[in-house]
Amino acid sequence: MESKSEIALAKFGEGFSCSQSVFYSFCDELHFEKNTALKLACGFGGGMGRKGEVCGAVTGGILAIGTKYGRGEKDDQTARELTYTKTRQLMDQFAGKHGTCICRQLLNGCDLTTEEGQKQFKENDLSNKTCKPCIQSTVEILEKIML
Repeated sequence: MESKSEIALAKFGEGFSCSQSVFYSFCDELHFEKNTALKLACGFGGGMGRKGEVCGAVTGGILAIGTKYGRGEKDDQTARELTYTKTRQLMDQFAGKHGTCICRQLLNGCDLTTEEGQKQFKENDLSNKTCKPCIQSTVEILEKIML
């Protein structure tokens, strides 16, 4: 049986974004439909539509946290507070390991909204050097905080 990290990295290798890959790897545990998860997480890749904001691996993790703990129509405020606590734990631990949660900083200023930035991303192999480690560590952090 594949680990969640292996599932996430394999999905990323298929061309899905970091956000999609992380969220997808938790679908079985969360009883969440996988194709819907991929669609829901799609816009968060590249730091939200390649804008370089919060790392897609982290936002994929926040989607997983929200799916498990989030406040729905029949839940009270404690569900939201728990979700916020878990979200902060993820972000703090991720930043502790990688120095930041901001995609463009993780990618050394690479601007993914431009052709030049996308070329720089490929030439510097940032997919392997930065994105894969971020995906893997996000999944590992989630496995610890989503008990």
